[in-house]
Amino acid sequence: MRAAQAVELAIRKLAPHVYVRNVDILTLTNAAFRRVYGKAYLDLVNLAPHVLGFFYDHLDKPRRKDSSRDRFRLAVEKLNLRKFESLLKDEPWDLVVNTHFLPAEIIASLRSKKELALPQMTVTTDFETHRLWVNQPCDLYTTATEEGAQYLRHWGVPQDDLRVTGIPIHPVFADTKSRERCLKSQGLVGDRPVVLQLAGGFGVGPIAKIYQAVLSMPSPVELVVVCGKNAGAKEELAAIGVPKQHRVKLLGFTDQMDELMAVADVVLSKPGGLTTSEVLARGAAMAIINPIPGQESRNSDYLLENGAAIKINNIGTLAYKLQSLLADRKRLASIRANALRISRPRAAFDVAEIALGWK
Repeated sequence: MRAAQAVELAIRKLAPHVYVRNVDILTLTNAAFRRVYGKAYLDLVNLAPHVLGFFYDHLDKPRRKDSSRDRFRLAVEKLNLRKFESLLKDEPWDLVVNTHFLPAEIIASLRSKKELALPQMTVTTDFETHRLWVNQPCDLYTTATEEGAQYLRHWGVPQDDLRVTGIPIHPVFADTKSRERCLKSQGLVGDRPVVLQLAGGFGVGPIAKIYQAVLSMPSPVELVVVCGKNAGAKEELAAIGVPKQHRVKLLGFTDQMDELMAVADVVLSKPGGLTTSEVLARGAAMAIINPIPGQESRNSDYLLENGAAIKINNIGTLAYKLQSLLADRKRLASIRANALRISRPRAAFDVAEIALGWK
């Protein structure tokens, strides 16, 4: 949804006259299907992430063209997304831009059966790609990296149908911002290393344990924690005493992430595709913790291969690894430089320009 919003905003900025509609297709289905696709995913993230990783890898294996499992999954999806089909057929769209494979699969099926002739492009939102992203016929795919494009080629996507753009993030990340101005805007001092701890939009994971681990560091830091929509987590952190050498700011959901990342030396977070791309755009170092097996573990590999992050494998070593990084200013500067090197802050505009050039 964040990637779709980024593309929408970029289109509106580049071509205000163009009619663009951003649709979460899970609002066009029933509660049971919505739970399976949304809430059940978050439940697995919290309770059984390795099960999620198993299914991710399992679904990335080759299937026969007439695979009964794939046909059954598609039949269930189409049965529950009839309102989405109606939306596609009832208005004279010129192009659909998918930021998830679910709508792309529905459109590809309708086109294969000659029930629809609507062009579509698919925007992948992790640093590697996956078999589920391949839904032919699809007129064009964008990927975060050349490696991601190579993998889609492996699954049979023609070279001419691939573009490497990066992952679309909010257009504001394409703007350069003064660190001093952002510090003032966010009520921060910046007289010591700034650590930004993220819990995602839904505020999941062992937030309090990570918070306490950071506070156990002997060297002073200015710690900003974004708890997302988890009000209970924010209240829990507020009840924890802060050692005198540290300074802390606790936030709930915020739309000021670009400024917070602009002032951060290190961002402590799971490596989701959108969040990671935002961190890279602001040139902060990333300290990866608790990647979800599957797409996030692959994102983690990409960052580590490019020297743009460190990885913390358990909370017991978090204070040690973070302290070591902050103490080594040369290493920290190198990681931040690598982050900027592989960043693509204008990805949303690149995707938007491709979409706008369709006709």
